[in-house]
Amino acid sequence: MSERSKIPRQESLMVPPVQNPFVHKLQLTTADKIRIAICSVTLFPLRLIAILIFVIIAWVFALIALTGIKDEGKEPFTGWRRDIKALLEKIGRFQFFLAGFHYISIKGKQAPSSTAPIMAVSPHSTYFDSILMFLTGLPSVLSKTGNRGIPIFGTLVRMLQPVFVSRTDPNSRQNTIKEIKRRAQSGGNWPQVIIFPEGTCTNRSCLISFKGGAFYPGAAVQPVILRYTTIPDTVTWTWEGPNAYTIMWLTLCNLNNKLEIEFLDVYHPNEEEIKDPKLFANNVRAVMAKALDVPVTDHTFEDTRLMVQATKTGLPLSAGLVEFQKLKNKLGISFDNTEVMLAKYAEIAQSDGDAFIDIKDFAKYLNLPISPALEEMFQLYDRSGTKKMDFRDYIIGCSLLSQPANSEETIQLAFKMFDEGDKGFITQEELCKILHNAFGVKDTDVTKLFTQVDSAASGKITYEQFKEYAEKKPEYAMLFKTYHEMSADKDGKLKTE
Repeated sequence: MSERSKIPRQESLMVPPVQNPFVHKLQLTTADKIRIAICSVTLFPLRLIAILIFVIIAWVFALIALTGIKDEGKEPFTGWRRDIKALLEKIGRFQFFLAGFHYISIKGKQAPSSTAPIMAVSPHSTYFDSILMFLTGLPSVLSKTGNRGIPIFGTLVRMLQPVFVSRTDPNSRQNTIKEIKRRAQSGGNWPQVIIFPEGTCTNRSCLISFKGGAFYPGAAVQPVILRYTTIPDTVTWTWEGPNAYTIMWLTLCNLNNKLEIEFLDVYHPNEEEIKDPKLFANNVRAVMAKALDVPVTDHTFEDTRLMVQATKTGLPLSAGLVEFQKLKNKLGISFDNTEVMLAKYAEIAQSDGDAFIDIKDFAKYLNLPISPALEEMFQLYDRSGTKKMDFRDYIIGCSLLSQPANSEETIQLAFKMFDEGDKGFITQEELCKILHNAFGVKDTDVTKLFTQVDSAASGKITYEQFKEYAEKKPEYAMLFKTYHEMSADKDGKLKTE
């Protein structure tokens, strides 16, 4: 294979240091299982009942504080309402004490809202991260508009005076930024806004891409990092692993749950970072990753959406992990196009029952036998050299090889090669002659392929039909290009410059 034909292994397209930050495999020893069995009928029910009682108590106080208020986000609470909020902070901390979080180790010092109006908290790995709110004066949060109407929970959320975000309002993003800016410029009258910039839960093995919500306002940010040290790790709640109820049950069965919170120095953005929120976010993430001693990756919430989509196609969750943000930046692909490619990938990969594509799957998908040209092309896709391509390999191969090769010029050249006499259409006999000589395709397979391309069942393939089919399967263009280059070299290898 020639060097110029290989997909460039740029650092930006290499496999990430942590391939799956969304999986948590909980391992319990025999002693753990015995403890859980005993605590499930003793400690767990007592803790759960006590916590629920204090949730109701907190809800009653929240109802009183919100009496007569139509828009809790208009002005910060003052007077007796602020006193009730302080009481709710103590109630919330006591609930976590009941859950086994007896002592929280705290490093550093929380900055006042006048100095750092925003707290960026990572890694986000569990709903137990909410304990931070009861240790920092009940700061405001970002919350979905729909949470307002949830019984009990909605009332408690409103006490945080959140910045509500609507997924159906096209102006929601700009309105959210304006509201955070308004509060940030209040001179400390508003409480801090706490944001988990990763946007989803991970297993804390790395820091994934930060979303821009905390950084668009261009205000000073205090990074806060969380370290759970309980063994076994029953608190981590992510996309592949114990569900929310199991996490609650197992954590309440722990005699003691350990957590360390570290407040880092306030990060003041420079002019360049204020103008470029992505740069601001990446620089803050780098500071936090260094303090945590973990790598960073370009996984995002979109990867979790692809994971869910993968399961709908019959693939395992992990099949959808591609570091979408990295591929979007480097290859310019959209999320919608990636979903389309995932469906096609699943169709090819599942032909032999696994989550990968090998040379046999590839040949079956293209209705071709395994040939030197097909093997050459497959090696270009197989970036890891394992003789199997995953979904990430497939996206990169399609984006850097097949789709660029599938140009109008290439399609026209291929059509002319099949069309003897320049008639403007291809017969089955002509298709069979070329495919049999070039790739060893059997007559029965040619008939099947001809029927697929000849959508009008007219007994001939027009250029429009040929082009339409080529656009559906751009791999043919790359295969034709590979064969054309190999045929031009007497040694049967790709030409080199």
